[in-house]
Amino acid sequence: MTGVGVGTTMLPNLSAFGKIISVEESLTPVDVALKKKMADVALNAAKSKGATYADVRIGRYLNQVVATRETRVENISNAESYGLGVRVIANGAWGFAATNNMDNASIAKAAEAAVAIAKGNSKLMEEPVQLAAQKGFGEVAWKTPVEINAFEVPIKDKVDLLLNVNSEALKGGAKFISSNLFMINEQKYFASTDGSYIDQDIHRIWPTFTLTKTDAASGKFETRNALSAPMGMGFEYLKPKDEEKIKGGPVTMYKKRYDILEDVREAAVHVDEKLKAKPVAPGKYDLVLDPSHLFLTIHESVGHPTELDRVLGYEANYAGTSFLTLDKWESKKFNFGSKEVNILADKTEAGSLGAVGYDDEGVKCGNWDIIKDGILVNYQTIRDQAHILGLKESQGCCYADSWDSIQFQRMPNVSLAPGNAALSAADMVKNVENGIYMFGRNSYSIDQQRYNFQFSAQLAYEIKEGKIVGMLKDAAYQANTQEFWNSCVQRCDKNDYRLGGTFSDGKGQPGQASAVSHGSPTTRFNGVNVINTGRRLS
Repeated sequence: MTGVGVGTTMLPNLSAFGKIISVEESLTPVDVALKKKMADVALNAAKSKGATYADVRIGRYLNQVVATRETRVENISNAESYGLGVRVIANGAWGFAATNNMDNASIAKAAEAAVAIAKGNSKLMEEPVQLAAQKGFGEVAWKTPVEINAFEVPIKDKVDLLLNVNSEALKGGAKFISSNLFMINEQKYFASTDGSYIDQDIHRIWPTFTLTKTDAASGKFETRNALSAPMGMGFEYLKPKDEEKIKGGPVTMYKKRYDILEDVREAAVHVDEKLKAKPVAPGKYDLVLDPSHLFLTIHESVGHPTELDRVLGYEANYAGTSFLTLDKWESKKFNFGSKEVNILADKTEAGSLGAVGYDDEGVKCGNWDIIKDGILVNYQTIRDQAHILGLKESQGCCYADSWDSIQFQRMPNVSLAPGNAALSAADMVKNVENGIYMFGRNSYSIDQQRYNFQFSAQLAYEIKEGKIVGMLKDAAYQANTQEFWNSCVQRCDKNDYRLGGTFSDGKGQPGQASAVSHGSPTTRFNGVNVINTGRRLS
């Protein structure tokens, strides 16, 4: 997979995908009856060695990448990873083992190894694992509701689309243009001693590009990345419907789908504007944040600090812990944000990256409030954490990025609810006297407790007396999480609500990557500190 012709920071985690296969092979699924037989071999072997609980995950992970630059194809790759992981509780402790040898003897050996590891771990345990009750579902299935399986679309069609994107960029004056399509299919089978046999077929897609222009006179250059969101959809994501177009702003956006050709044409114009844009003057501004930008601020300042393992200090080495300690939740009155701030966790939202029917512990997924009217009311949990919050059931937040990775607590979709009153982004801007309108994710930083942060955007527009008057450069806002969310004063309605997200959210040690979406409407924050990151004021 190292031949993919894009920067590593733009790539999802491809470590799970090792075996190069043909497109035809990727379209041939593993028989469900065979997966059930293999799962039973593992469960029976684990129980015979003393496991009081066991679950099995059989995973087939498919990845397709099409990468282009200017007039050439850089890489086309289809890869597969296929194997089985067994997790058990024995003597009150967890144990895990995995194999990619799918014969009965190897599967039983992996299960026996997991039990032996659990018994070894039990000697170090201060108290046994407390697992929330979970009923068995029997034999059930769930599938991402795709209209067009991206793996079935001919490679030529994908290449033609990306080269057309590049052609439009070059016609618009781009010096460099790279465009890429990432497609993932997780075929996951879960079975447990609780009595569940769950077959899931999960699809994700991410079209993206990076366009660069240079100014020959000054030697300066500017770039703009695609304003697409990775989605839990099929190839229909790239077939936009005109009625979904959001009108009235400086950037053309769609509610649920994406027009990559329209985006790259606009990007060529935007980069010209960026080359001529005036530097931002530091100071206090009212911010109007588009969902293509706000999703990352939600991810870093709300999603991560409400992960219960961070709160408890179990997760610390990878990006720190959390300022949202249990005493704040127990008080039932911790002021996280203004009354405009309603944050929902959701593992079921259609089109989202985190949408599944069941998590990797066999828990049926749902949704719940994390922040209600500005008050911290809940966190994110899995089965062995639920008792800490007094919950009878897990919230279904368990995930592993591969069959050979042990599942642990991962973020669900975490989203800001839209406002109830009818309000468009264009109408929101009309009431801003001195502000900045931001689109797209860019550079950011946040401290180890997810409290103090800085975020910049792909595009920033100056707002004066209710009108957008031009583009700004080098604008970033600084705040702490609590003061930022308390400055939230207005949200657009459900017609403006959109998803952003990431293919590769890192966590854990050894590190794992998961895909997660964050929805929001365009949202206004008043009196936020804006700095000039370029140190240039003229």
